[in-house]
Amino acid sequence: MAVGRALTSSGPISDRVRQTVLLLRRRGYAVGPARLAEICLGGPLSESEVRWAVAACRDLVISDELVVDTSSLSRITDIRGRARAHHAEASAYMQMTRAFVRILVGVAPFIRSVSIAGSLASGGFRQSDDVDLNLIVDDGYRHLAYVVVNFLGLVHALRHRAKPVDDLTRRPLAPRLMTANLILERSQCIALQRQDEDMAFELLISEPVFGVETIHQVIESNPGLLEQFPQLAGKAAPLLIRSPAWRLPRAAFPKVADGAARTLGATAWRYMQWTRRHKPDALARVAYVRATMRPYALFDE
Repeated sequence: MAVGRALTSSGPISDRVRQTVLLLRRRGYAVGPARLAEICLGGPLSESEVRWAVAACRDLVISDELVVDTSSLSRITDIRGRARAHHAEASAYMQMTRAFVRILVGVAPFIRSVSIAGSLASGGFRQSDDVDLNLIVDDGYRHLAYVVVNFLGLVHALRHRAKPVDDLTRRPLAPRLMTANLILERSQCIALQRQDEDMAFELLISEPVFGVETIHQVIESNPGLLEQFPQLAGKAAPLLIRSPAWRLPRAAFPKVADGAARTLGATAWRYMQWTRRHKPDALARVAYVRATMRPYALFDE
């Protein structure tokens, strides 16, 4: 499966619409013509332009007001179900996540920005999913951030043990609920190794909750992202929270502790993969997500 092909706003509309549909398919969901027009690769279009492009492409169709490629028609029931579930469930989980992030950034002063990612941001969330978070942290704190997010996430999930789960979100003590999807150090963001369509789309779809100024700096420092999705320049941030009035002092997290956090985090991550050893679909999904995050995935070695 290809990840990261470049395509700028100079491409034909039909190609841009097709590539956007395929990008969404890789993530397991689809959107309607109006939403597709807003997030189209290479820049926004009108809804009528999207509908004309679909009509002109033999491998694209509109089914139940979702734009999909013909190879996805066999999965349309699941895709449609995700879209409907998102409409019903997303608002409550967005507010839950904002409350969690307030605690997270208060506890961890080295976190510079937090965004909601994954299905909750993209429009395909259902109750059995977890909430993915993208973080930017100070240099030398990636593994500490991973451990803190997962520790606080476990404490938070203990209050939601009745939450529906699937093979990806089932855990021994409590469901997998708040998790770290992508953690970048500030120095990694100055010149991202990847400015392809998948990385740009990750930023476009994610919903900033804290530290939007840091995210703006990332976009400004990496003009290749805007070549993929010019919409990034004017992206709104309606879910932002204010910086907590009180945060733990930085001295509570010496940078040297990141090494121990790396060992602890790697052990916990490998244990979770071991619990999924008889669940090939879950392992395949984890492998795909990690492939889209390279070279930024933790514990690749």
